[in-house]
Amino acid sequence: MREYEAAVAIFETIHKAEPCRLDYMEIYSSSLWHLQREVELSALAQDLINQDKTSPVTWCVSGNCFSLQKEHETAIKFFKRAVQVDPDFVYSYTLLGHELVLTEEFDKAMDYFRAAVVRDPRHYNAWYGIGTIYSKQEKYELAEIHYVKALKINPQNSVILVHIGAMQFYMKKKDLSLQTLNTAATLDPKNPLTRFHRGSIYFSLGKYQEALRELEELKEVVPKESVVFYLIGKIHKTLGNMDLALMHFSWATDLDPKGANNQIKDAFDSMAHPSCCPANTTALDVDLEPTSERSDDSTQAQQDGSYDSDY
Repeated sequence: MREYEAAVAIFETIHKAEPCRLDYMEIYSSSLWHLQREVELSALAQDLINQDKTSPVTWCVSGNCFSLQKEHETAIKFFKRAVQVDPDFVYSYTLLGHELVLTEEFDKAMDYFRAAVVRDPRHYNAWYGIGTIYSKQEKYELAEIHYVKALKINPQNSVILVHIGAMQFYMKKKDLSLQTLNTAATLDPKNPLTRFHRGSIYFSLGKYQEALRELEELKEVVPKESVVFYLIGKIHKTLGNMDLALMHFSWATDLDPKGANNQIKDAFDSMAHPSCCPANTTALDVDLEPTSERSDDSTQAQQDGSYDSDY
């Protein structure tokens, strides 16, 4: 479960009660990173720098701070510093690997993820990171293999299941993908990416009403995701509901005029020239590849059996 709000509330209480405590502060910082809380993360980083510059936790937190501000080169420098001050602190390798993925330095990222699993073969975050790289390289079979390795270590992780389901979809295993996503939804009903991929698969299978039901519910959960409106528009276009299609394409453009612009323009153009794009096509353009999510548990957390961690 990815209860970042609840996690942050607990960590905040702990940090106020024990401001000199460093244990698990890297996980606290990753939770703040996911919630996009720049002010709190910056304050935490400054607190730890003032306390202990010899701890890898301090540099991981600082790296997360700059990563959130999209200063990736600085973040990479701090994560490397974390590796230097304690080569056995595995979480720093994982964070560094994910940051290098963001800058598309896949070979370097792979080296750090592999270094992490050499030091701790049960560090599922690193197996997940390797899967992410293979996914971005469109090596879907290899990606699935490494995601499955991560899942065997953390079988209750719905995020990993979603990525496995996506890889199965890309490999044309649509029925199996749907089963995997259903399992992910059972584990974490709040995960919006599960609904998006299920809706996409229903669309590709020609189950348009099921797809619409899934995506309409998703629209209520994430009302500002342009790609959801775009896919709903594609479904209505396929069904011949041109007014509804135009309405959803327009909303998608309003929500993300830059990112969605080319896709929306193509959709409008094809609607203006229907002979170029038959309305009964069932082909699905996969508009949303699973986001490479950062892992939230460190070596400390994995060694503590009472700590239930997640992405």
